[in-house]
Amino acid sequence: MPVTPPVNGQIIGQAHYATRAVLERLLATTGTTFHQSVALNAVADSGEAIERGRLVDGMTGTLKIDAEVAEATVAELSAAGLLEEVPGSTVRVALTPAGRDRRQANSAGIANITARLYAGLPAEDLAATGRVLTEVTARANAVLAGA
Repeated sequence: MPVTPPVNGQIIGQAHYATRAVLERLLATTGTTFHQSVALNAVADSGEAIERGRLVDGMTGTLKIDAEVAEATVAELSAAGLLEEVPGSTVRVALTPAGRDRRQANSAGIANITARLYAGLPAEDLAATGRVLTEVTARANAVLAGA
């Protein structure tokens, strides 16, 4: 049985990059970038529409990217007909029917990949890993915030 290495930034990074490469390969089949997929998910998860500024802030906070990159991503999705502005007093965006279809296609592919990657791993191990990584993320965010 192979020796399990201790959890550290290198092990977490290797898992991140390996799974992200798998994800990006899948997303490429639908013409979606990683940043675009995050934006589509955020809009879908918000309900019918989300304030554009809140979407950009969420992307910068989650992805650790500049606001300009997040704005460009939202603009790309709008230009591709996947997002549209919703009339109102604040600038809000919503998925178009094509945007919903794209997100659904991506989500179905991701569900298949996730099932393959996590198959056979004990639920208690996955739960512990989730707790640990959530705490590490919170601590890293606090460091970034200067706390």
